[in-house]
Amino acid sequence: MGGRGRSRRTQRKHFRDGRENVWKNNNDKSEPQQQNKENNNWQPFVAENAAFNEYYKEQGIVRPEEWDAFMECLRNPLPSAFRINSSSQFSMDLKSQLQDEFSKSLQIAGEAEGIKSLPWYPDNFAWQSSFSRMQLRKNKSLERFHEFLKQENEIGNITRQEAVSMVPPLFLDVHRDHFVIDLCAAPGSKTFQLLEMIHQASDVGSLPSGMVVANDVDVQRCNLLIHQTKRMCTANLVVTNHEAQHFPSCHMKKNHENVSELGMTQLLFDRVLCDVPCSGDGTLRKAPDIWRKWSVGMANGVHCLQLQIAMRGLALLRSGGRMVYSTCSMNPVENEAVVSEILRRCGGSVELVDVSTELPQLIRRPGLKSWKVRDKGVWLASHKDACKHGRSGIVPSMFPSGQAHLDTSDDTNENPGAEIIEDGNSNNGDVDVLVPEVSSLPLERCMRFVPHDQNTGAFFVAVFHKISQLPVLQTKSNKHSRERDSDSDEKVKQGEDKDVNETDVSNADAGVLDEKAKQGEDKDVNEEAIADAGVPVKESDEELLDCNPSKKLRVESPNKPKSRAEKANDKRKLQIQGKWFGVDPVVFFEDDAILTGIKEFYGIKESFPFNHHLITRNSDTNHVKRIYYISESVKNVVELNFLAGEQLKITSIGLKMFERQTSREGVSTACVFRISSEGLPLLLPHMTKQIACASPADFKHLLQYKSIKFPDLVDDGFREKVSTLSLGCCVVVLNKDNEGSSDPPVVDRSTIAIGCWKGRSSLSVMVTAIDCQEMLERLLVRFETKSGSSDINCEEAANVDDAQVKDVSETVTTSDDVEVNKE
Repeated sequence: MGGRGRSRRTQRKHFRDGRENVWKNNNDKSEPQQQNKENNNWQPFVAENAAFNEYYKEQGIVRPEEWDAFMECLRNPLPSAFRINSSSQFSMDLKSQLQDEFSKSLQIAGEAEGIKSLPWYPDNFAWQSSFSRMQLRKNKSLERFHEFLKQENEIGNITRQEAVSMVPPLFLDVHRDHFVIDLCAAPGSKTFQLLEMIHQASDVGSLPSGMVVANDVDVQRCNLLIHQTKRMCTANLVVTNHEAQHFPSCHMKKNHENVSELGMTQLLFDRVLCDVPCSGDGTLRKAPDIWRKWSVGMANGVHCLQLQIAMRGLALLRSGGRMVYSTCSMNPVENEAVVSEILRRCGGSVELVDVSTELPQLIRRPGLKSWKVRDKGVWLASHKDACKHGRSGIVPSMFPSGQAHLDTSDDTNENPGAEIIEDGNSNNGDVDVLVPEVSSLPLERCMRFVPHDQNTGAFFVAVFHKISQLPVLQTKSNKHSRERDSDSDEKVKQGEDKDVNETDVSNADAGVLDEKAKQGEDKDVNEEAIADAGVPVKESDEELLDCNPSKKLRVESPNKPKSRAEKANDKRKLQIQGKWFGVDPVVFFEDDAILTGIKEFYGIKESFPFNHHLITRNSDTNHVKRIYYISESVKNVVELNFLAGEQLKITSIGLKMFERQTSREGVSTACVFRISSEGLPLLLPHMTKQIACASPADFKHLLQYKSIKFPDLVDDGFREKVSTLSLGCCVVVLNKDNEGSSDPPVVDRSTIAIGCWKGRSSLSVMVTAIDCQEMLERLLVRFETKSGSSDINCEEAANVDDAQVKDVSETVTTSDDVEVNKE
């Protein structure tokens, strides 16, 4: 993120240029097409790296007798895996289809294993196939299964996700009333998993009291995150765009007049997920290009950032809450070293949780208690040795002891042989083998997942429990460590008291802390400063992250006048408190005339929390196109954010509930706002008007042909009911088992309904084509199960000419279709 004119490594052009030579031996880009024709000796790169082998053999992440099996597994492609959305209406149908149909058909296709459920995942909602992603795309016999995965994934019924990546959220122990934050959320598979847990066992038409905040530093990755989580159709999600290590807490003055009404003065969370940026060598099976570019510097470069994010996560965590720290790396510098430093800094206020009895069928290995640090071909025994040899990038927290000046050469000889060893300088074996330090912390409670245990990728997970507020004095020791790393010690010492509190941006009126916070009287405020454990680092998808102790990001108040130097420095600032450039505002929608019209047109019950739960992203409320619905928990967070000076940079929020119809026929109706397909399941139980129950035949015809003239409706009762509805948006509910239905119908978890538009002479479906196709297939499976046959061919329905859908005179084109096609 930076200035508007800066190029981004995440842009499509740069990404293509950066990865073009991954699969080719020739580096000349002048005539790539001609080279492909002439290069008959093309070969993929070798899945081998001598530095990788030497480093991890020395670290002892697996036993010597396992090394060959470990490396062989790393060189094989990663099998594809996916997870069924447990809160989906068709979750049980999908599970039955996988067990009864695909498990048998894929075995017949020649594969011994085919697909199987992951035994350690609750309720068998996670599955793994024996096919790689490449096999799914190329193998013709797997085409139907591949199309099934793509379709269900796009709709949101399943999520394609690496098996071991599903593990961290499971150890968070999320409940329906928890406030949860995913600090490094993109691309969003874990966030989707957290939302499933929040919504599990929710009653029809109700929302859980908890919520999820999904954050990512990269704005383009935030767009991917929004696209992923949009499939969940939830009103309990907020997507933000911040550096994780500087995530704002929306701290509000305790004497504010709205404190008693809001019930909170600071944004804290019951659960925190820190799936931090890492070197990623645990993903070698799905990203084999890492083999050629792997080096120890990749892990050393992100250690400081990982520690900052983890400390910030603990500062945002409530006392009694749980935080999971995870990486997709095997390097102890990114894993156990970070965990050790967290425990040292937090003292007894944080403990490492032993979760060895949870998920017993999940094979895991204990964390390492001893490891070595390597930099530029040199093994280092302590931070003192690193300083002696000018290794400025090696910090004390990388070592098991965490001590900044550990003397290994004194006369007591407590650690014999602990000295620096350089490659190729063994002097015929005269130099002793390097003896690493051993940590006294309970690091065996950490969990390591290695590929050859359960045919997965590699992963690291540590679970923390916050016992009490973090110690305020811990901040001082952090400042001392920064003083040693800074080029100007005297300047840091002079500004120590000021810097301790500068990371807290809770005072939105002045942009600084009050006198009590500076004196340490407000423990909550001082706890925020603990997260400033190092120096801010800019994150990128393709580049390594380096720590720069000379820079410090400060958040300024929008009302405070800026000096000329501050204005010149604006291009380097990633966060500006107040109005965020390039981001639509969050505005409560309170147009009484429109809201009253919507409630009367759809007959929305007074018991439904409607007012003060609708927002827009347009400050001009007279030209609102979309209205979003937010849960009570999200509403409280939005109000707190307003009172704290809009510290949160919100990129997406809430559930799209209503959308303005701009067509000629839409404007002529009593209500110009239609119900979106995402908001229909939540609103339907609270509607009393504009609802009609259709027979199975008419319902299937609507899904198949998208638009039907009134005389062509099969059921007389349905035709009569539709004729009594007002022109505009309406809801068609499937009349189950051809039984009579009350008016309005009783809605439960098995109710199937679609949004439609009643024109003057026809009824048109307002659902995307892929949703119609998927719902039709689900219904066909159900009806065939009951009656043994079906009168509609699924393939015929899937191949309906799109021209039938675009009847300009009667069918209203929805913006839902446009948005999905763009994405």
